[in-house]
Amino acid sequence: MLVLLASIFVVHIATVIMLFVSTIANVWVVTDAGTGSVGLWKNCTVGGCSDNLLYGGEDALKAVQAFMILSIIFSVVSLVVFVFQLFTMEKGNRFFLSGATMLVCWLCILVGASIYTHHYANSSKNLYPSSHHGYSFILTWICFCFSFIIGVLYLVLRKK
Repeated sequence: MLVLLASIFVVHIATVIMLFVSTIANVWVVTDAGTGSVGLWKNCTVGGCSDNLLYGGEDALKAVQAFMILSIIFSVVSLVVFVFQLFTMEKGNRFFLSGATMLVCWLCILVGASIYTHHYANSSKNLYPSSHHGYSFILTWICFCFSFIIGVLYLVLRKK
């Protein structure tokens, strides 16, 4: 049981770190030539990064930014609640609060990544006509899977 708890804890920490990286890094869409990238916050080229996103003022991008920040907050809160419940719960209780919080994180990632995918990935709104998904976009979908698995595991996990 201790190994299971430790492995869930490590995967949860890795998910939090990947969420930070995917939200902060400006590599959601990359040019095929590798000379530029676009993220949630900035447009980067070989010469440096600038704040002038073509779609920077759109509500959809602001929603993606908000949901990605909320997902980080809920993931960290879930981790803190898990550690707190680990030491204060009676035997036989479940980690319902940490699981529910992690599933809210999962929903935030789902909404944010889905909005970005619909509006900006492989769209005419990209600054670059020939582009592909960057590592931030891929990390976000990996965190989506991990947060769902962790949330479900927390809900079914019993402290023995």
